[in-house]
Amino acid sequence: MLLRTSNLTKRFGGLSAVSGVDICVEEGQIVGLIGPNGAGKTTLINLVSGFLRPTTGSVFFDGRDVTGKKPHLLARMGIGRTFQITPIFGEFTAFKNIVASFYLSADRSLVGSLFNTSTYRKKESSIDDLAEESLRLVGLTGVRNELARNLPHGYQRVLDLAMALAIKPKLLLLDEPVSGMSQDEIELALNAIRKVHAQGTTVLLVEHNISIVMGLCDHIVVIDYGCKIAEGSPDEVRKDEHVIRAYFGGDYAA
Repeated sequence: MLLRTSNLTKRFGGLSAVSGVDICVEEGQIVGLIGPNGAGKTTLINLVSGFLRPTTGSVFFDGRDVTGKKPHLLARMGIGRTFQITPIFGEFTAFKNIVASFYLSADRSLVGSLFNTSTYRKKESSIDDLAEESLRLVGLTGVRNELARNLPHGYQRVLDLAMALAIKPKLLLLDEPVSGMSQDEIELALNAIRKVHAQGTTVLLVEHNISIVMGLCDHIVVIDYGCKIAEGSPDEVRKDEHVIRAYFGGDYAA
C-alpha cells in the first residue's frame, strides 16, 4: 500500500471539510477522487501533501506515518503535486522552468558551484538532460524555447506536471489537471499523465470531468460533504445509487 489515510478529518471552526475519510492507493494505480463542488476534494489533497495539518486522523505513505509533515519533507519522500493555479515562472522558457524545478529539488554544493568542480559540472549537465527528458515525456518539446507566460493555459498546466517530475515522485497528486482546457490540450495532458504513469508513478487525481475519470482511472473514491460515500472500479461507481443521487443526477446510470 503506497498511500493510506485513516479517519482523516479537517475542521475549520465548526465546519468539517473532511470527515473521517479512509482511502487506500495501491502502488501503480491511477486513482480518481471525485465529488460535487465543495465536497472536500482539494482539502483532502492538501492534507495528504502536507499543506494542511489534519484535525484528527493519520496519513501513511510508503509504510511510514507522515501525518502533519511539511510539504518539502513529503516531496523528498516522493510525493509530488500540481495545483489548480499553475506556479510557473512566466519570464522563463518552458525548458528553464523545468530546469529551475530540478535546481529547487536537488542537493547542490556551494563549494562545487564556487569552484566549478567536475562533480558540479556533471550535476549541472545531468539536470539539463533530465529537463529535456521531462519535456519529451509530456510532449512539450515543440514549445521548449517559448516563454511560459505566452503558452496557452493547457500547456502551462502540462508544464506544471513536468516540473512536478523533478523530485521523481512515487506518488503524483493532480488537482484538476485538465480544468479549463480545449479538447486538444486535454489530449496533450492525458497523454502526459499516461506516460508518467507508464514509467512507474502512481497517480491520485481530482477531476470534475467524469468521462475523463471513468476512462483514465483504475479505482475511484467519491466524497460528498467531506465524507466518503463510495469507492470501487469505474463501473461500480457509475452504478452506485449514492453516487448517482449525490453527484451524477438520477439518469446518469441509464
